[in-house]
Amino acid sequence: MPQLELSKTFHFEAAHWLPCFPQGHKCNRLHGHSFVMDVYVRGRMDLDLGYLQDYADIKAIVAPWVDMLDHRLINEVGDRLNEPLLQNPTSENLAIWFYNMLKPHLPLLHKIVVHETCTTTCTYGGE
Repeated sequence: MPQLELSKTFHFEAAHWLPCFPQGHKCNRLHGHSFVMDVYVRGRMDLDLGYLQDYADIKAIVAPWVDMLDHRLINEVGDRLNEPLLQNPTSENLAIWFYNMLKPHLPLLHKIVVHETCTTTCTYGGE
């Protein structure tokens, strides 16, 4: 059976500030991004089915997590959930958080790529 990798892209608008940066640093100020996140699944394709995983199934699993952050202040979501990764929502922490939330529901999850801007990305593929 062929080993394949699929990806599905999600978009969300959100604001954050990064407390890990010093006062006066532009990232320590409240600002927003048009985030793009690519979700990659990897596995062996079932030759009888002819596909690895239904894109609609990926969307159904991922969309609620994306919607949780869309048009929100991510730091506030982190406070509400008592989630340290979202209380300091760097692209690195967002990639790790999404991966950790999705992996139990999406066993074929291979990696998450968070695009904070059109020229910056962070990739996380688990431990």
